[in-house]
Amino acid sequence: MSIQKIARLAGVSVATVSRVLNNQGTVKPQNRERVLSAIKESNYQPNLLARQLRTARSNMLLVMVSNISNPFCADVVKGIEAEAESNGYRILLCNSGSDVKRSQSSLQLLSGKMVDGVITMDAISALPQLSTLIADAPWVQCAEYDEDSSVSSVGIDDYQASRHVVGQFIAAGRRNVAMINHDLTYKYARQREQGYRDMLQEHQLDGFPVEYAAELSFNAGKTAMQNLLAQPVRPDAVFAISDTLAAGAIRAIDEAGLRIPQDIAVIGFDGTELGEMTSPQLSTIEQPSHQIGRQAVTLLLNKINDPAGPPERSRLAWRFVQRLSS
Repeated sequence: MSIQKIARLAGVSVATVSRVLNNQGTVKPQNRERVLSAIKESNYQPNLLARQLRTARSNMLLVMVSNISNPFCADVVKGIEAEAESNGYRILLCNSGSDVKRSQSSLQLLSGKMVDGVITMDAISALPQLSTLIADAPWVQCAEYDEDSSVSSVGIDDYQASRHVVGQFIAAGRRNVAMINHDLTYKYARQREQGYRDMLQEHQLDGFPVEYAAELSFNAGKTAMQNLLAQPVRPDAVFAISDTLAAGAIRAIDEAGLRIPQDIAVIGFDGTELGEMTSPQLSTIEQPSHQIGRQAVTLLLNKINDPAGPPERSRLAWRFVQRLSS
């Protein structure tokens, strides 16, 4: 099926079909709908190489995720993909594992003009190396950012969200509040820990030594909680910096014969569906994961269309979800 046949089927001009396919120019909503319906009906597949030669764009975006097994990252990618497709783009996904060498291999797609821009979710410690590799290509840093960077970014205020968690524990009369953190090379981990420490200090409460999970996994969360339970003083509340770690903590508490939240309250972070699967269901800070992904694409397309434009920084709203674990 050619573009000319699509035009005849939709009853519009070839130029109108071209504008719809390339997401360029102004098209009347009814004409756009007719073109899209004709494309769907005929199962039309545009010649991407021809389009790239014609427009100097590939209509492909590279998405580099540090850990795709993290439910939060997976949810963000879903938002990225949905917004990209609604704007006529496809995504290429790289599970970098925070490995700069693996990232370097994927980023060669930029120099080869195989992708038009990149969205990264790597630790902030990797940004200097990534900056060298990405250079002046359109780039958005997602859920992990540097306020002083020239790179556009989107995320939430992790510091204030963390303070809110500790405030919930304190308001409920908890005094021995522990924390399970992960990797401090990530800025979000440092901000959440700082919010935890500051809130305890302001209320003149002694914090536990922060327990650092070996990885962002259920088993690592369980092990971290077992270590906390082995302390001379048992915590009466635990703040885990991800729902995955919190789920592991809940299992450890249950296996120790303790009750949640009566003996130990637990609050997680991210707002993934995992929080509704635990027993009891998990209280958590809900990040707008899909919206973060969609906003990352919006910022990236702004940069693609206006390379000289200033960096944009979006901080989206989070919310606390109260469930039975706290």
